[in-house]
Amino acid sequence: MQSRRPLGQRPSPDGLLDDVNKAIIEQLQQDGRRSYAAMATAVGLSEAAVRQRVQRLLDAGVMQIVAVTDPLRVGFHREAMIGVRVTGDSRIVAEAIATLPEVDYVVLTAGSFDIIAELVAENDDHLLELINSRIRAMSQVLATETFVYLRLVKQTYTWGVR
Repeated sequence: MQSRRPLGQRPSPDGLLDDVNKAIIEQLQQDGRRSYAAMATAVGLSEAAVRQRVQRLLDAGVMQIVAVTDPLRVGFHREAMIGVRVTGDSRIVAEAIATLPEVDYVVLTAGSFDIIAELVAENDDHLLELINSRIRAMSQVLATETFVYLRLVKQTYTWGVR
C-alpha cells in the first residue's frame, strides 16, 4: 500500500496531468490491479514508461493504489463522520486528528465545522472512546457533532480526471 505523506509535503503535481497520465489514472480507477502491460497497450507507451509514470503519480500524491474495503465486513461495526469546531489554528487540530489510526479522512472546511473527519470503530464503545478521550480531549476542540452511518449506499472512486 502506498504510504501517505504528511499534508503540505507532497511534490507539486504541476505538469503531471498530461493526457497520457490521465488515461493511466482512468485505467487504474477501473481496475487497480491492471497490469502495466495492459495499461501500456491502452495508452500507447512501453510497459517501463507506464511503470515510471505511475510511480511519479504516486510520489507526487496525485493518486494512491489501495484495496478499498467495506469496514462493516472486516470487523468495524461502526462508521461515523465527526464535525469538529476548534479554536485557534484548525490545521494543527486536523493534523492531530489525522494521526489517529481509526481516522481515514480529514478535511478542513468552511461553514458550521472547521474540520470533518471520518472514522471507523469496532463498536459503539470504541466510537465513544475515540470521540471523548481522543478528539474532544484535544485542548483546541470546542465542540463535535457525530453523524453515525447506518448503511453505505454508494462509494466510488471512478470519477475520472479533468
